[in-house]
Amino acid sequence: MKRNMQCAGTIIAAAMLVAAASPARAQSAPESYPDRPIRLIQPFPPGGGADAMARFVGVLLSERLGQTIVVDNRGGAGGAIGTEIAARAAPDGYTLLMATASTIVINPLVNKVPFDPVKDFDAVVSAAIVPLLLVVHPSVPAKSAQELIALAKSQPER
Repeated sequence: MKRNMQCAGTIIAAAMLVAAASPARAQSAPESYPDRPIRLIQPFPPGGGADAMARFVGVLLSERLGQTIVVDNRGGAGGAIGTEIAARAAPDGYTLLMATASTIVINPLVNKVPFDPVKDFDAVVSAAIVPLLLVVHPSVPAKSAQELIALAKSQPER
């Protein structure tokens, strides 16, 4: 069981990280990488699902690389604060971002953010798929997403 968890953990560790620099801006990695601790920015407050995953990934990645991984919670603004810090970090491979759909996709679409998710980051891998559910109270007369959208448009004041 422990061996299976270690194998799964290595896959998850490799798959949850987004590098804070595009290859065009990145410096070539030294052969001794990593030779100092790596900062894993988690752009949400401690205690949530993303934080738990970041800490899990940090432990496994630390074991795999033989280097300390420091999980740095930088919550606020729907993940934009921590994501901006990662975007402005030196492109040396020592700052990584635990990205979610809300930080990289949704936030830039609905808010003005000081980073470009396409130009400022390169995805390393994707390891976790977390389904999102849209639910309504049983008294709401909508039975599908399309019906809910139509209902919301017909009652903009509500």
